Amino acid sequence: MSNYNKVILMGNLTRDPEVRFTRDGAPVASFTLAINNRYRQENETREDVSYIDVVTFGKQADLVKNYLEKGSPVLVEGRLQQRRWEQEGQKRSKVEVVTQSITFVGPNRRSSSSPAGSLQEETGLQGFSGEAESDGDIPF
Repeated sequence: MSNYNKVILMGNLTRDPEVRFTRDGAPVASFTLAINNRYRQENETREDVSYIDVVTFGKQADLVKNYLEKGSPVLVEGRLQQRRWEQEGQKRSKVEVVTQSITFVGPNRRSSSSPAGSLQEETGLQGFSGEAESDGDIPF
């Protein structure tokens, strides 16, 4: 039996993306998504927020750095990854999403045009997937 590891999330960035570089000079961008969940409990609507760490590499990391900022809505597709390390004698772990594609949802605050449109003009890409989508529509 084979395993399946796929995550699709839509939310807003909680802070500006943080970009660092590997020893080889490849960019790595990380950010956190806030994802709201509304539900009813005893005739009352409640809201719960989950904060999910996301990491992306290479050209996607450059695009995230240039076009996204705190509050930007995005759709992220990727896989879960658990990192483990030891810090001051304590075992630590962290689960994060490693992106396969990132799609802008809504207008970019830095410009009046849609970021997906800006990316298409500058790079020929729609979203950050590295694959041109058929008609540029949001896939849901």
